[in-house]
Amino acid sequence: MTSRKDLAEDPHPHLARLRAEAPLVWVPALEAWLVVGRDAAVEVMRDSTRFTVDDPRFTTGQVVGPSMLSLDGPAHARHRAAFAAAFRPSVSSADLQESLAKRAAALVAKSRASRSSDLRFDVAAPLPAATIVDVLGLIDVTTEQATHWYRQIVDQVAQLTADPNHVVDSAAMAPLTAAVDHSIRADGPLAALRRQSDVDDQEFVANVGVVMFGALETAEAMIANLLWHVLQRRGVVGALQAHPSRRDRAVEESLRLEPGAAVVDRFATVDTSVAGVSIAAGDPVTVSLAAANRDPATYADPNGFSLEREGEPSHLSFVVGSHVCIGSHLARAEARAVLDAVLGAPTVPVLRNAAGSAPRGLVFRKPEHLLVDW
Repeated sequence: MTSRKDLAEDPHPHLARLRAEAPLVWVPALEAWLVVGRDAAVEVMRDSTRFTVDDPRFTTGQVVGPSMLSLDGPAHARHRAAFAAAFRPSVSSADLQESLAKRAAALVAKSRASRSSDLRFDVAAPLPAATIVDVLGLIDVTTEQATHWYRQIVDQVAQLTADPNHVVDSAAMAPLTAAVDHSIRADGPLAALRRQSDVDDQEFVANVGVVMFGALETAEAMIANLLWHVLQRRGVVGALQAHPSRRDRAVEESLRLEPGAAVVDRFATVDTSVAGVSIAAGDPVTVSLAAANRDPATYADPNGFSLEREGEPSHLSFVVGSHVCIGSHLARAEARAVLDAVLGAPTVPVLRNAAGSAPRGLVFRKPEHLLVDW
């Protein structure tokens, strides 16, 4: 029987075994249906009428409050609109691209100077933290503060995931609420976003929290997982140094193999079926993006890292449907900036204990440490 520990530590063999049974299976350890086939995953995520996030059991909603992440239909569109519009032009900005390149280069240079480094905490975490503070226009907020706040939020979500009876600590959102209020009163970029948003003050803070949550947690994991995948493959390092145009392919392949957010939760609103499996109204339905991305019915050599994939459908790591990630382009740009900085350094770091630093986590997956020697 598949346990939570199995799915947190090395889930892929267990997910493959479950997928061989059916595209959708009931997992007692999760007390939920687990969607492990790609087609079934797309069906569930695209149909917010039958499979909703708008349920009291949705963990992130319990921590940050109602937001674009925990609502569907017109309410979801109302919460999402201004933030989606704000993120659209940001990644195409030459200034932002230059800023990312400079930040990544500076972090990598500092890491090199120490000879031995933990790339997760020295590079993968601080770059998206500094970037989202700037993109949102949070005034008088340091990278360290932003990182601390999001870790408090993540901790509350993780505790709820492990124990549905966990009492959420309301203080987890207090520092962010104060910072948002200060930034709005200072009439910076966040004030303009507030004026464009058709939500109340509490809902606005919740959406800022969700944006920060995604921009930090999943972007950090995305960068760390990318470095883990590339640095343990010296042949891939050489290919990417010789052919920089293939680096975007490396980013996508890492995302496919190990998404930073391994699962997304939905709840059935009606008695229904997926892939011939009957689901009752109210049943929790967890989509395993990690499993869907390695479905052998879709991907050749699904467990292999390849820079040559052509003609295969895109991975699902940024979700599909109405909840597709608004920050996906920014996260990709951040990952590419770090990869360019690492591969462009005078020496490329050697990953210590690649097996021991493998990504882990039930919901959010990344290496606990990414130790390297320069």
